[in-house]
Amino acid sequence: MDEQTENNQKNSDIQPVSPPTATEATAQQSAPAMIKIVGVRFKRAGRIYYFDPKGFDLNWNDWVIVETARGLEIGRVVLSPRQVLVSEIEMPLKAVVRKAEPAEAAHSEEVEKKEREALVECGKMVARLGLPMKLLSAEYSLEGNHITFFFSAAERVDFRELVRELAGRFRVRVELRQVGARDEAKIIGGYGRCGRQLCCASWLSEFQPISIKMAKEQGLPLNPMKISGVCGRLLCCLSYEHLLYRDMRAKMPREGQIVSTSMGNARVVGSNPLKETVVVELESKMTTELPVAEIKIIGGAPEPERVNSEDKEAEALERENPKL
Repeated sequence: MDEQTENNQKNSDIQPVSPPTATEATAQQSAPAMIKIVGVRFKRAGRIYYFDPKGFDLNWNDWVIVETARGLEIGRVVLSPRQVLVSEIEMPLKAVVRKAEPAEAAHSEEVEKKEREALVECGKMVARLGLPMKLLSAEYSLEGNHITFFFSAAERVDFRELVRELAGRFRVRVELRQVGARDEAKIIGGYGRCGRQLCCASWLSEFQPISIKMAKEQGLPLNPMKISGVCGRLLCCLSYEHLLYRDMRAKMPREGQIVSTSMGNARVVGSNPLKETVVVELESKMTTELPVAEIKIIGGAPEPERVNSEDKEAEALERENPKL
């Protein structure tokens, strides 16, 4: 085969590349940016932080070393590596430094002992300086060159002298961090009125906003003593079924509305969203509970005075108890 024939054969084997169509080009431009992340937790029921797995073969429950604002920390993988939208992650994303050695994972028990001892020493200094603060816990960094003391207090505390004495005593970088009532309960732990361990201390990683309106929509008494947890704030569990109650109530007649039943017309005087039933008052003044499917709204609107009274009661409670 001569040289010209060989070149022609090579050229015939090359398939021309067609430029992307307008639809394909638009799809490529509009495709959301993705990034690979791994979820790491440093404490039980603690917040999940996201890191770049950096090519490491990581699985759930693996121990890893990561870099944080306090230096190197050891944490446990609670979300295996996966692709997520960049818009869902706070950038820039720090990378996993390496997998933790078995000895480093076992070293945590020894560190916990040091932390308890440091907490006792700090407590003595707080008492001697007469500072109005309640110590909760102490945490060493992985390298042992940084210690953080968590405390609660009713007001701001001037702890500059305490920091100086702690730094001189432990010869490491010292940080004091004041936390709120919910975080205090999360650190200390305990049991709720349900008889179970506190959600915040056992599995709840982040606190969600809670409002009096949630209790109102679930038909609970608007009494702070009955809807507050051991932390003195509104129960976190008020949010668990809030959306369910809201959706179910939207399908049910409101109190004061007139409905048609098999026993005649009646006025709604109560409801049970979980059972999907309403309590109605018949023309004979007798009350009975009926399934929502067996009644039909024929007119009338919720009693405005009752609705306004309930709303005003909830608003007044929030004003009187701003810390709830």
